[in-house]
Amino acid sequence: MSHRISVLFLSFLLISTTSVSLEDGFISVIISDQGLDFVKDILINQSIASIVVSQLPQIEKSVQVPLVGKAHVILSEIMIKNIQVSSSSVETGDSGIAVVVSGATANLSLNWRYTVSSWLVPIGISDSGTATVKVEDMQVGLTVNLRNQGGTLKLDLLDYGCDVGELRIKMNGGAAWLYQVLVDAFKGNIGSAVEDAVSKKIREGIPTLDDLLQTLPKTISLDKTAALNVSFIDNPVLSNSSIELKINGLFSERKGVLVPQGYHKGSDPISLSNGDLPKMINISIHENVFKSASEVYFAADALHWILDELPNQSLLNTAEWKLIIPQLYKQYPNDDMNLNISVSSSPVIEVSDQDIDATVSIDLIIDVLEAGEIIPVTCISVNISASFDAEIVRKSLTGRLKLKKFSTYLKWSKIGKLHMNVIQSLTSTVLKTVLIPYLNSQLKKGIPLPILKGFALKNARIMNTPPWIVLSSDVTFLGDYYLRHHLASVS
Repeated sequence: MSHRISVLFLSFLLISTTSVSLEDGFISVIISDQGLDFVKDILINQSIASIVVSQLPQIEKSVQVPLVGKAHVILSEIMIKNIQVSSSSVETGDSGIAVVVSGATANLSLNWRYTVSSWLVPIGISDSGTATVKVEDMQVGLTVNLRNQGGTLKLDLLDYGCDVGELRIKMNGGAAWLYQVLVDAFKGNIGSAVEDAVSKKIREGIPTLDDLLQTLPKTISLDKTAALNVSFIDNPVLSNSSIELKINGLFSERKGVLVPQGYHKGSDPISLSNGDLPKMINISIHENVFKSASEVYFAADALHWILDELPNQSLLNTAEWKLIIPQLYKQYPNDDMNLNISVSSSPVIEVSDQDIDATVSIDLIIDVLEAGEIIPVTCISVNISASFDAEIVRKSLTGRLKLKKFSTYLKWSKIGKLHMNVIQSLTSTVLKTVLIPYLNSQLKKGIPLPILKGFALKNARIMNTPPWIVLSSDVTFLGDYYLRHHLASVS
């Protein structure tokens, strides 16, 4: 079993989620039995690809042949040409994760040669040729265990093995007696060589995969302000039909150089499905993940924007507001403006039955630019109630903010008293044409889902089960290019 085979198996397990207690993690992963079957099929297919065209060690033996003498026979260039699997299974439980292949067949090719010397034939005789071998009823299995080691996954190989059933040998060339020699004397050697070759692949693959798991980041940098804690919490939970992994999932202030967020640019946006068929994985994210993001960005003063460029640039000139706020235009005719927007308290975010609700309080200050000086002229406080419709784009949870309602009051003014209808009109224009579109452009960055490269989501659907938002999805395998790349970096 090759290095990349094992990587495929465990890579899939690094996807996360379903309900867990708050002490256990705010993102969790459950891989269902459908998902386990999917992983098992990938594992077997990739395993076959790695084992075929494998060359086994040369076998040689001296045997006593009646009426002929001692024959020294050498089998070389023993190659596994192909393997076919009739049945397979994957099981999880307290004892670990077991993958079993039953009733497999394999075809081998080899070269043979012999020499015979005896008192009857003092000068010796020799011959050579080829043969094919069919291995039947081959059983292959391994059992591994996953455990948490300092926030990363540690892989332990608990048991492994390969057992060969019957062998059928077909000779090309040679004397009739040689066929019987091969069957009687070399059948066990060939079977043992196959068993050893498969077992060796398993032994080599597990330590390499374990090294790879140790390179997985515990923190992912999102931008210059925040990072996402993706360290594992507790040991994976193995039931008889699923595997559950738990991840911290909270935002924190970025410190130092961290692993950048990455995604496969060639991936298509994920299609959403409303069907009720069971999915391979469920990814649940607790509302505290969003709350932690809100708190980190607010504490870092990152929820503060000065907007001096808009699609409709005329909005940033006092002339555009002369009918709504005449005194602004009168005091500062045809002057350019900035909109100085800051969140005055950490936004409140909650997952409801239908969507994600957000309550945000902002201060909107109008700055006039006059003779190179920035002059704050008025401040309007706004309490916003909005909803967030979650979407899946590539491998990130993203979405759009929709304004539900808002209330305003004048906090202070240097251009005289503003009437409430003026404040409402001004605020509505700024929210609908400036702030909400700007926030949506920022929200497109999304929160990365803990899915490794080489896999993609398919037919995903999003459900709200307060206080969780749950993503249910099937998974497709994009190929092992990324897995080979990662293995090369740790080998």
